[in-house]
Amino acid sequence: MTQPHHPPASTLLRAVPASSAGTLPRPRIAVVGGSLTGAVTALLLLRAGFDQVTVYEAAPAAAPRGGGLIGLEHPALDILDRLDIGQDEFVAYPSETVLEVTVRDRQPIHTARRRYPGRNTTWSLLHHTLTRRLPDGVLQAGRRVTGLGERGGRPQLVFADDSRTPADLVVFADGRASTGRRLLDPGRRLRYAGYVAHRGHTPTSHNPLRDFLRLEPGPGCQYNAAPVPDGLDWTLYLTCSPTDYTHRFGAPPQRRTFALPHHVSPAARAHVDTQAALLLPAPHAATVHATTTRMAAPVMDIDPPTRMAWPVGAGWAVLLGDALAPVRPHTARGANNGIEQAAALTTTLTQHHRWGADLPTALHGWQRRQLPDAVAAVRQGPRLGAHLGNSRP
Repeated sequence: MTQPHHPPASTLLRAVPASSAGTLPRPRIAVVGGSLTGAVTALLLLRAGFDQVTVYEAAPAAAPRGGGLIGLEHPALDILDRLDIGQDEFVAYPSETVLEVTVRDRQPIHTARRRYPGRNTTWSLLHHTLTRRLPDGVLQAGRRVTGLGERGGRPQLVFADDSRTPADLVVFADGRASTGRRLLDPGRRLRYAGYVAHRGHTPTSHNPLRDFLRLEPGPGCQYNAAPVPDGLDWTLYLTCSPTDYTHRFGAPPQRRTFALPHHVSPAARAHVDTQAALLLPAPHAATVHATTTRMAAPVMDIDPPTRMAWPVGAGWAVLLGDALAPVRPHTARGANNGIEQAAALTTTLTQHHRWGADLPTALHGWQRRQLPDAVAAVRQGPRLGAHLGNSRP
């Protein structure tokens, strides 16, 4: 495989005089990853007039996919508003209330009420809302990217079937186990934090819960639940050794960064049921026990990023969202970071295309503004984990 050649940024592209604004050809943009950040990136670029956008998703169209609760703050919600995506499409209950309950001996002893500056949704609900808006042909499923090279001065993606396609800009939005990060920033590798987010969805005809609920039964455990259409989504954080994770989910945490329902073994289910019965109030333990479809995600850490954009020949490759910096779910910043970074990148590319802004300079400015928030979220995760008794800051 040809390795990307990285000449100095100053030699890549020259500024286009203002008099030629509007005459630049539209770049060919490849978005790698068809989850939330990738779908939002494509929709924003298409809305901005970039008509040569293709999303490459490794999973086949029929592959089972899903995820748990997601909190979207107001800046991310506003970006979706500007895409004409109404909140009623992905928010089941527009509550801003978070109920934080301290539990001892399976009994609630203190409840604190606070406000969340946003709305809660689920991965599945938001993903469906986004992808159904992509025009036909934009999303290509079952196209797994394995390499990035250069041909004729342009970036070139290499796929698992050894097919290749050129682009002017490659946007890697391919999640926690990002191929793009491995290719562009190989020194930054995922580290298992020592605990797991067990997830489930329980259909129910009667669900009195209308707010986000957080139970803290003691060190090493947290239980979150929120209402969703036709039921309840819950997440139970429990400590787990790497050996136990491998036994329960069939692969080490660094390799199986998301356990789908068919990866969840009977041993994993029994462990979660037992811990729920020992730690949670009886109604919540019963909810966990009644859940048939379950998933899990090992909580991971990574060194903070130092850059977001890499020159590849006369083009560029960038990392967004979890591909740039996976964060612990307690931060509630994973989806927010990706959506906000995608919107700022679209603005940067629009200024280059429409007004002839120097692209290396514009991308450097985008990186300078977005990177601090990504770094802060990475660093916040271990501190929140330490609060739960799961890890040291």
